[in-house]
Amino acid sequence: MRIVIAGAGEVGTHLAKLLSREEMEISLLDEKPERLGDLSADYDLLTRVGNPTSIHDLREINVKNADLFISVTPHESENMTACLIANQLGAKRTLARIDNYEYLLPENRKFFEEMGLNHLIYPEVLAANEIEESLRTSWMRYYLHLSQGALELCVVKVRKGAKVIDQPFSSGIYNHGRFRIVAIKRDQQTLIPRGQDCVQDGDMVYCVCTKDDMEFMREELGKSKREMKNVIFFGGSRIARKAATEMADEKNIKIIERDRDVCRLLSEKVPNALIINADGSDMDVLKEEGIQDADAFVAVTESSEANIFACLAAKRFGVHKTIAEVENLDYIPMAEGLDIGTVLNKKTIAASYIYQMLLDASVRGVHNLTSADAEIVEFVAKEGSTITKHKVKDLDLPSEANIGGIVRAGEGILVNGDTEVIAGDLVVVFCKNHVIRNLERFFK
Repeated sequence: MRIVIAGAGEVGTHLAKLLSREEMEISLLDEKPERLGDLSADYDLLTRVGNPTSIHDLREINVKNADLFISVTPHESENMTACLIANQLGAKRTLARIDNYEYLLPENRKFFEEMGLNHLIYPEVLAANEIEESLRTSWMRYYLHLSQGALELCVVKVRKGAKVIDQPFSSGIYNHGRFRIVAIKRDQQTLIPRGQDCVQDGDMVYCVCTKDDMEFMREELGKSKREMKNVIFFGGSRIARKAATEMADEKNIKIIERDRDVCRLLSEKVPNALIINADGSDMDVLKEEGIQDADAFVAVTESSEANIFACLAAKRFGVHKTIAEVENLDYIPMAEGLDIGTVLNKKTIAASYIYQMLLDASVRGVHNLTSADAEIVEFVAKEGSTITKHKVKDLDLPSEANIGGIVRAGEGILVNGDTEVIAGDLVVVFCKNHVIRNLERFFK
């Protein structure tokens, strides 16, 4: 597959690096040579200096033979124009990064398809959706519906006192079959657990279960449940505006923003929220606005550093749930090490969304996990495929992969070593990023 990416900003560069691991021909185009740097030397991709809206430059990068043209510059109009030109020059499919929510409405899909724009992505909306989900499931760090809710992925920080602490996986403690721990994040290492491994205090555990067993799992992992009624947003970004708009009728929301013009816009767009024109990094401001009474604190300013430190401050005030937008990928391990709560990164969210379109037909979906060097992949088992010929324990799967469950006739089922997959099953696999292609051969 040949893919051309226009825009070597953070989203485009991250996506190019992600895709360069695969057996694909990747080209990255940008007007500024300094953004391209030494990427072609460090990764298996082609870089070229050029204007995404230049017919000449798109022809030079051979866009007519592209299976997918992706434009993710910071400018919506440039992205849409580049996709329209690429389509006319012969690119089979196009994808544009946008910042107008109206374009995503279902009734507009056909309109853009006819123009030659096959896919539109709004990373800030995807991030806002994750914030909403995170506040609904406050005892988890991350929560993901799999196969339309037939199974759930729950990421939980386990503390001392939980029933599962220091219990070997081979001890039989998990024979209840009501949830399955598919991976453990310990410090900066992601582990696929084996028989003698144990969950330790401070581990982040990745669990697969059905919705009916979530309460049982919560109790086993020693977590308490709390309603997120009072929510404070630090920063009036588009992410905050979208998330607050969706939740304003069910939660008491305050948005602290120091730019007066942004505050005026927020008062129009989110009338049910209390807009405060102040500096949310000022401790006196936080006290005055009742940080000690907040159930959740969401930091979504443009500064990763400010978001991290604001969440640390909120934790000191006793806030139960904190969420930080951390756009600098190098800061994510530090943020997790500081135990600030949920870490959000719209680049990885957007990359995961795009990545799903590029995998083999046997893959129904893939979800990139910010907090681990891993992904959750949903494979469809084909008639006669290797996955259907052996019990799970006899499959000889890669050591860095773990089957969490299957969905059969719409019903979620957890697996064990004796489980046998049949054709048509949707198989949910947790794996390290680099082994997806190795897994595909089991499902063909």
